[in-house]
Amino acid sequence: MKNQKINPVIQTAHSMNWFQKFLMICSGSNIHILRKTPSEWNKFAGIGGIVLFTAVFATLSAGYAMFTIFDNIWTSGGFAILWGLMIFNLDRYIVSSIKKTGTWWNQILMAIPRLILATFLGIIISKPLELKIFEKEVNKQLNTIIQKNKTQLQAEMNGRILQQSGPFDTEKKQIQNKVVEYQKSYDSASVELEKEILGKQSGLTSGKIGYGTNAKRKAELKEQRRQDLENYQKQIGPRLEYLDKEVSKVYTNIEKERDKTETFEDQFNGFAARLQALDELGKNSAIIGVAAAFIMGLFITLEISPVLVKLISSVGPYDYLLEKTENDFKLYAKEKIEKGNALTDFRIDDFKDKLGK
Repeated sequence: MKNQKINPVIQTAHSMNWFQKFLMICSGSNIHILRKTPSEWNKFAGIGGIVLFTAVFATLSAGYAMFTIFDNIWTSGGFAILWGLMIFNLDRYIVSSIKKTGTWWNQILMAIPRLILATFLGIIISKPLELKIFEKEVNKQLNTIIQKNKTQLQAEMNGRILQQSGPFDTEKKQIQNKVVEYQKSYDSASVELEKEILGKQSGLTSGKIGYGTNAKRKAELKEQRRQDLENYQKQIGPRLEYLDKEVSKVYTNIEKERDKTETFEDQFNGFAARLQALDELGKNSAIIGVAAAFIMGLFITLEISPVLVKLISSVGPYDYLLEKTENDFKLYAKEKIEKGNALTDFRIDDFKDKLGK
């Protein structure tokens, strides 16, 4: 029996099914090399599954976030799919770029920036899903924020009303005080006339009953005071009307602005507003804060798990074959460069010989 050369790559009769192949493609591995290493199929299919499900969660997360912004399912769906594909491609690159060759410390240094990037992606993916999970609590907190903003808005509006209408109100008050003074003078004259007619003794009356000379003089004074009051009211009437209109304008303009602003406040339910509500919920409720932290930790773990699996797994046949393939290409490229340089040197020498002759 002839001796046969032993091939380190064990050929098997097994063939990968379409789903295994799809998951291996998701892992970012070289499918042609994996066909020769069936013992590695399960590992890379598992890594690909994590990458795939991370992309699915990223798509759902982006879809919810975009829907809160655009409020349109088709626009949100388009952006969500685009975001999911980007995350999918980025995760594939992160996993495939980790090589198992070299020392352990070199692998660690290679993995650190990828772990940081994966952690950042995990936080981004988790936030919209946290908003969806705590949607009822977030909506309630949003309503609280809106009412608080409206109260603050009302206080600001009241301050502006006082500031803008203050000069008009001050002048109106001065006019009203002047009218009160004229009214008091008229009332005082009326009282003195009545006392004079009734014969009530005082420092300003004669004490004689009836409509005498003093009573007539007091009646004239009363009439004069009445005319003074009416004349002043007629004189100041247009000014009061003007002041009332100006104050009314101030109230009308600010009320319109407040209605417009309140309408805007009622629509305070966008993505940033929901993040604010979720942050306040986490600060006000320890349970929600812990739950949100666990959800974020779950997605960070999910995002970095392919990198960790690749990092902690032992060197397998796939890694050896991948290193051999890359090394072969390096040697081939180096050989072609050396041959090219040698041919160039030969041509230069030949050209020099021809010139010498």
